[in-house]
Amino acid sequence: MKLLTSARPASAPREQRSLFGEILDWMLAPLLLLWPMSVALTWLVAQNIAARPYDRDLGQLARVVSRQIAAELAVHPEELPARLPESTAVLLRSDEVDRVYFQVLDAQGRLLAGDGEIPVPLGEPSPLGELVWRDAEVFSEPVRVVAVRPTLPEGVVSPIALVQVAETLGKRSRLATEIIKGVILPQFVILPVAVLLVWFALARGIAPLNELQQRIRRRESHDLSPIDELEAPEEVAPLVRSINDLLARLDQSVGAQKHFLADAAHQLKTPLAGLRMQAELAQREIDAGGDTRTVRRSLEQIALSSQRAAHMVNQLLSMARAEDEEQARRQQPFDLAEIATETVQDFVPKALEKRIDLGYEGPAPGEPMLPLVGQPLLVRELVRNLVDNALQYTPAEGTVTVRVVPDPFGQVVALQVEDNGPGIPAAEREQVFQPFYRALGTDVDGSGLGLAIVKEIAERHGATVDIDTARGGAPVPPGERPGTLFTVRFPVLPPA
Repeated sequence: MKLLTSARPASAPREQRSLFGEILDWMLAPLLLLWPMSVALTWLVAQNIAARPYDRDLGQLARVVSRQIAAELAVHPEELPARLPESTAVLLRSDEVDRVYFQVLDAQGRLLAGDGEIPVPLGEPSPLGELVWRDAEVFSEPVRVVAVRPTLPEGVVSPIALVQVAETLGKRSRLATEIIKGVILPQFVILPVAVLLVWFALARGIAPLNELQQRIRRRESHDLSPIDELEAPEEVAPLVRSINDLLARLDQSVGAQKHFLADAAHQLKTPLAGLRMQAELAQREIDAGGDTRTVRRSLEQIALSSQRAAHMVNQLLSMARAEDEEQARRQQPFDLAEIATETVQDFVPKALEKRIDLGYEGPAPGEPMLPLVGQPLLVRELVRNLVDNALQYTPAEGTVTVRVVPDPFGQVVALQVEDNGPGIPAAEREQVFQPFYRALGTDVDGSGLGLAIVKEIAERHGATVDIDTARGGAPVPPGERPGTLFTVRFPVLPPA
């Protein structure tokens, strides 16, 4: 026996919503719900309207029967039950549609005339001379009954206490049906016409949206100019305004990417050209049987150019990681002191090679600190770029100090990288964070991306980057270098 199972996708694709269909549903649903209610109310009103004329006639007939029976009992009081005069009896039998019953009772409830099957009204007796209508059944057939307690002139004595006349409901039902037909049948014509009119009006109302859609579709892929808000309906203007804002940001982002790619291509072209030239020189020397020292120098230049190109590629990858939105959402706690000390240890060989005193000041790794949350990999890249930048611009016999300074107020944790190099003029401090920018008057070999990466990573972590002189703005004595102090302030994680 095989067990057959049907595989069902874990997440079925969500159906696309139709604005036209949703508005149409909200407009037609009340109409279709109100129509049955209108039919029911029309039926009740028709029943009331149809009963009014027949109730009046039935009341007049009850008064006639009351007077005729009273006259008959006055003449023949001994004949019980009393008989109606022939003229009145003919009046009761003249209706070809409905049957009419009457009943006359005395004060003790005895039948004086008519039919005893009409039920006696319950409850308190009605005032004298007042007609009271109700629904009842006679011979298991629904009837309309009117009851009246007749009034007598002063001094006249009559045994009649209650007169009732009942009539079946044939004429009433027929008239109510005619009224219903006259009111409901036109609605069967009006309702489809109303639906078509709603459909047409809705289609006309959404037409500007379709025109806006066509205008956007006809645009070229490179056209990021704003959409004219005046050509869109007033209700859609906020949406168009938001799209224009998105287009402006996208245009700015695309422009920045084009500029970045152009600069990257230009920067990579130099080491690649050097690689090609040195390779050709080495090949030419080998073919000519030249000096091995010349070939060795060419190979050293090839190694140096390849190292520069690799460093440039690594910096570009770091910039791409810093700009990655998906990665920016992956947050986890990190120890800034641990990252700073490890980075300093990694750069000790380079500092020794350049005869630079590289040191660290601050809490030891693992010591209690204010909590920080972010991406440890990117924070490590930020510290590496700051330390590498300081070592690049600090001359031999100089000093570079890395500090981790907790805020006594518990708001931020500051990372400082200080050197005693040539410093950065105040006019250039904003420009040094631009990709591929290099300070004027320096011959330091670099990619021009280090501080741009620092800025991007700091912004991803909600941190700020400040540049100052190592002397804190104090005057620089003649013959001494002002140095540079980079301060990155990371916000502390708020308490849960």
